Amino acid sequence: MSLYYAIVAEDAPDSLARRLAARPAHLGRLQALKEEGRLLLAGPFPAIDSPEPGPAGFTGSLIVARFDSLAEAQSWAEADPYVQAGVYARVQVRPFKRVLP
Repeated sequence: MSLYYAIVAEDAPDSLARRLAARPAHLGRLQALKEEGRLLLAGPFPAIDSPEPGPAGFTGSLIVARFDSLAEAQSWAEADPYVQAGVYARVQVRPFKRVLP
C-alpha cells in the first residue's frame, strides 16, 4: 500500500540560473508522477511575496506524491534534476497523511 510523502527542498544560494536550466527535466519527472496518478501537488516557494518573483527567484520546493515506501520516495527525490544541478542544498522526505480535502 502506497502513501503520500512530502518532499521539502531548500534551494542553494544563487541557484536561479541552475533552476531554470534544469526545469524542463524536473517538470518531466513531475508530469510522469501526475500521469501515473501519484502526484497530489508540486510547486516552488517564491523568495518574495509574488507568484512571479523574477530575479528574486525561489527558496525551495514542495512535492507531495505517492510512493510505496519512504526509501522509494527518498530515492526518487535524490534523482531529481534539481539535486543533480545543485539547485537544492537540502532535501527532506517525510510521510504525509492527507486529511483534507
